[in-house]
Amino acid sequence: MSLESNDRSIAAFTMVAHAIVHWFELAIPILLVVWIGAFDVSVGVIGLVVAIGYAPFGLGALPAGVLADRYGPKRLVLCCLAGMSLAFVSLAFATSIYAVALSLLIWGIVASVYHPAGLALISTGVEDRGTVFAYHGIAGNVGIALGPFAAATLLLVFEWRLVAVALAVPGIVATLYGLYARFDPTAALDDDVDDAARSLSAREFLANSRSLFASAFVLVFVIVTFVGLYYRGVLTYLPEILHGLPAMDGVEPPGGLEELSLGDYFYVWLLVAGMAGQYVAGKLTARVSVARGIAVVFVVLAALALAFVPVSSTGLVPILLFCGVLGFSLFAIEPFYQEAVAVYTPPGSRGLSYGYTYLGMFGLGAASISVGGFLLEGTSLGVFFGSLAALALVGAAVARRLVAKPAPTASAETDVAGGDDD
Repeated sequence: MSLESNDRSIAAFTMVAHAIVHWFELAIPILLVVWIGAFDVSVGVIGLVVAIGYAPFGLGALPAGVLADRYGPKRLVLCCLAGMSLAFVSLAFATSIYAVALSLLIWGIVASVYHPAGLALISTGVEDRGTVFAYHGIAGNVGIALGPFAAATLLLVFEWRLVAVALAVPGIVATLYGLYARFDPTAALDDDVDDAARSLSAREFLANSRSLFASAFVLVFVIVTFVGLYYRGVLTYLPEILHGLPAMDGVEPPGGLEELSLGDYFYVWLLVAGMAGQYVAGKLTARVSVARGIAVVFVVLAALALAFVPVSSTGLVPILLFCGVLGFSLFAIEPFYQEAVAVYTPPGSRGLSYGYTYLGMFGLGAASISVGGFLLEGTSLGVFFGSLAALALVGAAVARRLVAKPAPTASAETDVAGGDDD
């Protein structure tokens, strides 16, 4: 990557951390299957236990954003890496499902720190934000793919407690690497804005929140929430939907892995295609208006949702191509909305801004999990994907409104960063 030295250092640090966050996140569902037998609990109970871990992952993003502005993003990211690793090590000592729930709760709380802190670091320390956002997203997808793969592979050989400890090792290594990483976290800011950013405190939370939501950021927040609704709905249920397609019947998976279906491989292909989408979109953020880029991707996602049912009845090759295009488009929107936060918010409240962003993405966006399950159980695939298309079209309409909104001026940035003294 042709980046300045400081950009390269921040990129490497955040890429490693982002991969580790999703490494842990996607390893949990693999362990879930083992815990059902190990603690003799029902699927409903284990689902509640896992939800206890995942809920603070989104809900904790807002207070994490406040802490990132107050104490600095690098310190928060290091605490996140260390905390997640220790939470997984603690799973090895769990003697009941309640202890597992406690470990996952701790994991969710500390994991919620990463996105607002890591993205705030990129937005204030990196000159070539679009490129780094792209590489950052690709690293997250690497973690998404490798976490469950590593967990499943290790479970073939080792007892689950040892696997939990083994999964923590990369997190510990990443923490040690982060301790020695050197970079300027505010290199992309002017000195006067930097001083204002340093002055932000948790006490000014309400004043800064009012200022943010009185600006174009309110549109960015709505956009990200609709991204989350579409994203969670697709990624939660697509594996099960792919398993049930008639085109998948009678096709044996390669390598004798009878416990996996062909749909699992198609799903992995979707995630791999997402890496390309993030890279291309990250490059385009420097050339295309982020609001227009978001609107275009939303329209594409709406069209893809409407196309799923017809495509699913045409054969394996069209479904494979569809999954590639869907993965590319679904993850292409990420660099655009991350850049939109950087464009439409002041640096002094950047951590708070990304806190709200991921509250919308992972917190409010998770509502589509329960609603999507109801639609799939009580209606049809057509209704489910039609609802996703409607969400994407609403997101596109909001993005069109954002096109006309100017970015904050330097004076406005300083005013918001310094808070409301009245």
